Amino acid sequence: MQEFLPPEVKAGLDEARRRAWRKGRRLRVRAGEDEYPVLGAWEDGFAVTREVARHLRGHVALYDGARLVADCLIVAAEEEGEAVRFEFKRVTEPAVTPPADFERAPDAPVALIGQDPEH
Repeated sequence: MQEFLPPEVKAGLDEARRRAWRKGRRLRVRAGEDEYPVLGAWEDGFAVTREVARHLRGHVALYDGARLVADCLIVAAEEEGEAVRFEFKRVTEPAVTPPADFERAPDAPVALIGQDPEH
């Protein structure tokens, strides 16, 4: 349908779509110290604007707000209009528990209750 619209109207619709994506999405990708907004994400990849895509290579971190979602190794897949789609080559979800340098027994207590110092 957009093929029949005047270029000005098509540009306005594209800008409105980008604004709606930015407003509703908190996903962002971090490459080194730089962060970029994610236009869309799915199971095997994500999309960013073409200007951002020039800066993305290899290892990136995917965030939802301040929460780390995954560490990813990415590869550029295809261009779709003003967006570039990246596919995950490897995805590592963040660890829920901190790493330990010892084996924890399966029946070990989660926490210890201390004694009352007055008794």
